[in-house]
Amino acid sequence: MFLDYIKEFFVKKSLKNHLNTIKNEVFTSNIQTIGLLVDESKFHYSKELINEMVSNGIVAENIKIAVYKSKFDKKKTYSRPAFGKQHINWKGQIIENFLNEFIDTEFDLLISYYNEESPILMMLTSKSKARFKVGFSSVDQKLNRWMINTDISEYKLFVTELFKYLKSIK
Repeated sequence: MFLDYIKEFFVKKSLKNHLNTIKNEVFTSNIQTIGLLVDESKFHYSKELINEMVSNGIVAENIKIAVYKSKFDKKKTYSRPAFGKQHINWKGQIIENFLNEFIDTEFDLLISYYNEESPILMMLTSKSKARFKVGFSSVDQKLNRWMINTDISEYKLFVTELFKYLKSIK
């Protein structure tokens, strides 16, 4: 329990330091690759969210997902790459290989699909090397270039608004 507080302190410190050094991303109108960072503690329709993106012209193989679970069980096998607090060490550093690969991938678009400020998710969003970041307006506005004002359960509306904006920029 005490280590969780220390871990969260260092994650917040790392996030704060990283937010101060964020550079503006360059938008490319040709979106090919998408990174999807989802908080499945609050939202359980990741598969449907991906299907909505596919129906808007994104190739399913070009969508890479990382799923956060607040109650991560190491013994359980998850259908999508999942992580929890255990995958961040007490210094606030990522210790899971797939998470490091996820944040090092230069996606054309990163969708931060969480609407409550979680230090771990916010740290991953801020450290991501994605060219353009989109998220919810209820999360710190320094993290994402675009913020969409919908409820987390309204994934169809979120995707519709996202692609409407993307098409208007082309």
